[in-house]
Amino acid sequence: MKHSLIPSVVAATLLASAAAPELAAQKFEGLALTPPMGWNSWNTFASNIDETLVKETAEAMIANGMRDAGYVYIVLDDTWSTRERDPDGNLVADPDKFPSGMKALADYLHERGFKFGIYGCAGPRTCAGFPGSWGHEFQDARTFASWGVDYLKYDWCTSGTANAPDAYKRMSAALRAAGRPVVFSICEWGHNKPWEWAAEVGHLWRTTGDIMDCYDCKQRWEQGWKVILDLQYSLVQPHDGQNNGIGQYAGPGHWNDPDMLEVGNAGLTLEESRAHFSLWCMLAAPLMAGNDVRSMTPEINSILVHREALAINQDPLGKQGWRYYADSSKEIWVRELSGGDWAVCMLNVGDTAAELSIEWDRMYFLPKGAAVRDVWGAADLGRTAGTLTRSVASHDVLFLRLTAPR
Repeated sequence: MKHSLIPSVVAATLLASAAAPELAAQKFEGLALTPPMGWNSWNTFASNIDETLVKETAEAMIANGMRDAGYVYIVLDDTWSTRERDPDGNLVADPDKFPSGMKALADYLHERGFKFGIYGCAGPRTCAGFPGSWGHEFQDARTFASWGVDYLKYDWCTSGTANAPDAYKRMSAALRAAGRPVVFSICEWGHNKPWEWAAEVGHLWRTTGDIMDCYDCKQRWEQGWKVILDLQYSLVQPHDGQNNGIGQYAGPGHWNDPDMLEVGNAGLTLEESRAHFSLWCMLAAPLMAGNDVRSMTPEINSILVHREALAINQDPLGKQGWRYYADSSKEIWVRELSGGDWAVCMLNVGDTAAELSIEWDRMYFLPKGAAVRDVWGAADLGRTAGTLTRSVASHDVLFLRLTAPR
């Protein structure tokens, strides 16, 4: 979500409140043991959301196989509420957009095998100017619990001089006190290095600014997926040559989040969508679809529900992948998997198709003589010896799974 400014009087209030006693971390354990999968309304619909859209999306995700593939969280982003709280200070769903109310909507989703997610903000106002939870954390957490909320995306707009760890700990404690297990998604854009403190507070945390549907463009706080990908390498310096940098902080129940998927949205080619998805699988990233799943093409649908790709993303070892090699023509990312297996993803960063190679003998850490499987091509490519060369389209990938000798 986009940033916004905070009035000086509210900033002063936040500064004073930030001095409150520190709270202990309270997140629910045993949740998000693999990266959460689902759908979020913002990337395609922004403020144009209502209960009809949510229900149609849920029914489409049943019909197209997404629910059964693991996309179970349906998350409403900003603008779901009225502009102000009710006289008792409670959040209220916009009655024009959600005439049946949030509890009824959650029940509808639960009955169909989904989990219900909602958006909140640590500041007094959300990014779009709706009521935030500053000073209402425990009240809002009780409201969310009464509605049947299973997932909370918690943003950082209008936060002024507030202390991020304290603000997120406060909502984490509030969710715990409300008693309903909730996956807590920390969305403060990586400004306060959440990978260093958030594992005990929430289940996933944004590492960068917002994603947009392009390859490598930049627009104020929004960035293409390739820009965000490369930041995952540079945010934290490599520490031992393997699983380097920011990946050391991720694992079951606590994930780095490079933001939602733009797969299938208008700014990406089919090849860029496939590469984007592949590399989010390599990063052990949460997979929150951000397209209109009611009208996507069969090709995009097949990317999102691809069994072999999802098995890499959801690998129970939970190790995040890392960039092994980069030059002007390609990047090679690697990820250790359970059972001694590995995933390897070679990205063509050039503007034209190219013959690209992987020199197996140089990658000393990979299992010797492993069977090589082309994930997207559904083909077996021999074993890890010598050099593997393939033609790769511009901004596309060769996505491989290596099965260690048993």
